[in-house]
Amino acid sequence: MPEAFGFSIPTEIEQLADPSRTAVIIYDMQVGIISQIKEGAAVLQNCIELVAAAREGGYRIFFTRHMWLPLRAAGVGQLRRAMIWQRTKDSAKLAIPFLAGSAPWEIAAELNPSADDVLIDKITMSAFTGTFLDMALRDSRIESFIIAGIALEVGIEPTVRHGADLNYIPIVVTDACGSMTQELKEGTLHSFDTTGEVISATTTQITSLMTHDRKK
Repeated sequence: MPEAFGFSIPTEIEQLADPSRTAVIIYDMQVGIISQIKEGAAVLQNCIELVAAAREGGYRIFFTRHMWLPLRAAGVGQLRRAMIWQRTKDSAKLAIPFLAGSAPWEIAAELNPSADDVLIDKITMSAFTGTFLDMALRDSRIESFIIAGIALEVGIEPTVRHGADLNYIPIVVTDACGSMTQELKEGTLHSFDTTGEVISATTTQITSLMTHDRKK
């Protein structure tokens, strides 16, 4: 690993697959979101494998949940987004799709967040905006994060780019990320590749690295 000014600078994914420097973010794997994605079941299975490997390897795990404020408490931005997502120009017809405590808002039961995992509720696309995620990672001296979930082009991409701006090293688990269409998925992954700052890996590749030391 290259050394510069007292720092070790990771350049390979193998150097980051260490729970002392990398955390896992499972993005919005909620009942009401998984069901909207054609590949939702396959993504869920890969996220289950990722979480199992993370627990075996001793990684910190953060689950994000998207939620909506009650409509009377919402502002212009949230109301506008709700109208766009619900394809209506009549604000009187809006419903609250992910009200905290509702069934669609819950994390898929198969992922079974434990008392050692962290749940982060948000009303934004980037998991870093308006949450304690950055503070929690920095306090643990985390330098990188492995991210998976739904949807790649809607919320994972803003989180990855925001995280890179905060000087974290993002690792995207490509087959554990869901998209509305294959074209959108390929376009987002291509844009990550062009920056050179985002590392891509499959579920098999990353879980093998996460549990490698324990199997020696």
